[in-house]
Amino acid sequence: MKQDLSIGQISLDRQYKQIKLALAFCVLGFFATVFTGKPLAGAAFGFIPIIIVLAARSLDYPFELCLAFVIFSFFRIHEVFPVLMPLRIPNTLAIGAFAALGWHMFLRRTIKPIWPRELILFGAFFLHVTMGLPFATDRPAAWEYWQGTYSKIAVIVFAIAWLMRTERHFRRLMLSVVLAGACVGFVAIYNKLNGIGLVEETRVTIGRSFGSALGDPNDLSLVLLFPMAFAASLAMTKGLFKIDRAIGIFCIPVIMYAVICTQSRGGLLGSLAVFGAIANHFIKQKWLLIGGGGIAGFTLMIAAGISKRASGGADEEGIDESAMGRLHAWNAAWRMALGRPFTGVGVDNFYQNYFFYSDHWDGVPHAVHSTWFVVIAESGFPGIIMFVTLFAMAVTGAIGSLRLLQNAPGVPRALALALVAGLAGFGVSGTFLTQGYTWPFYIMLALVVGLLKYAKNFDALHCEKQNIDKTEPRKS
Repeated sequence: MKQDLSIGQISLDRQYKQIKLALAFCVLGFFATVFTGKPLAGAAFGFIPIIIVLAARSLDYPFELCLAFVIFSFFRIHEVFPVLMPLRIPNTLAIGAFAALGWHMFLRRTIKPIWPRELILFGAFFLHVTMGLPFATDRPAAWEYWQGTYSKIAVIVFAIAWLMRTERHFRRLMLSVVLAGACVGFVAIYNKLNGIGLVEETRVTIGRSFGSALGDPNDLSLVLLFPMAFAASLAMTKGLFKIDRAIGIFCIPVIMYAVICTQSRGGLLGSLAVFGAIANHFIKQKWLLIGGGGIAGFTLMIAAGISKRASGGADEEGIDESAMGRLHAWNAAWRMALGRPFTGVGVDNFYQNYFFYSDHWDGVPHAVHSTWFVVIAESGFPGIIMFVTLFAMAVTGAIGSLRLLQNAPGVPRALALALVAGLAGFGVSGTFLTQGYTWPFYIMLALVVGLLKYAKNFDALHCEKQNIDKTEPRKS
């Protein structure tokens, strides 16, 4: 009885300490409010210890914090709904997620890091990009992008790969991605119908007036491709909850119409690749798949009104201006790689170097509009070799997971199919959209690592169960 009382007293003491810690941070948040003049930011700061305390109690919370950070950072939810911007939600989630991850890894040791070849190669690629910072032509720009975006991507890759381990994690992740994509899609459609932030009078954007990352129609279509693969997989996979499949079926047209509103040719080609990969898993007649894909592509081009675009429309003869701009940018990227073969010009430095390496200067520097060319330009030949190898590993890992999970419950199979489709969309759209150092591929890589570990364990248990069933004597 005394032992039970002492245990209870220890538990109460811990709770009191947690409450005191929370109150201390709330006081700090108050002073932050006074000195910065940003009341919402100060209030958000006060919630950090509460988030950390919750995350330290269970392994589910660090994963959910990392997931929330990915959703806000990748989908730019605080920019889609600008009323959330003063809350500084991504920064709050980042502090809580990284603190909880460190707590479980270094103090409680409940997270055991795994080092498959995919993470080792990613670590080498990240180290190569980091070592190139001192050699960047514009070091402040390279450092700012590395510190503000790419370093966070690297931490989240390892965090998701190590934390994602249960079917509950898989389901929460898929639903979160699809619903976040639908939110972005709804706002994009609203902007299109109301003529808000349009580029070239027809192409939709989000938050262009205040410099949002979604203020470019090509980048917006890129963001929407990721949830499209997850929504299509939810809609087509059997063995899921009815509500999950209903969410997938409902969100597909919303996200697809939003992609159409961007009038991005790379986005439309990526959409065809996503649906083609899903259809290839269910349709055995390849002639039907190819014919249907051709008809769908032609229909999408008409629905998107590509011929009416100010750049790349039907009014331009021969190779249109948009396509020529890409060819000139790719040529400049190749020259950057030849000029700096080992480190490239540095991360986020292509735009600043366009004038010096392009043989066609029209008075305006251009974006590279290609994942492969931006990597070779900004990371050199070692960087592109590692990046292409990473992509190949991710594709083989996703396909391998889908094969191993044929007899698994619906959620892991749905995630595996979504990753295959998402990587297909990335491979196609990445040729025309700049995705080398942004979230989509790296998130899919982390998911492949975590899911592949689950798939191998499931396959081993499934084979062991089959062997036991075969060796058991039959009852007469």
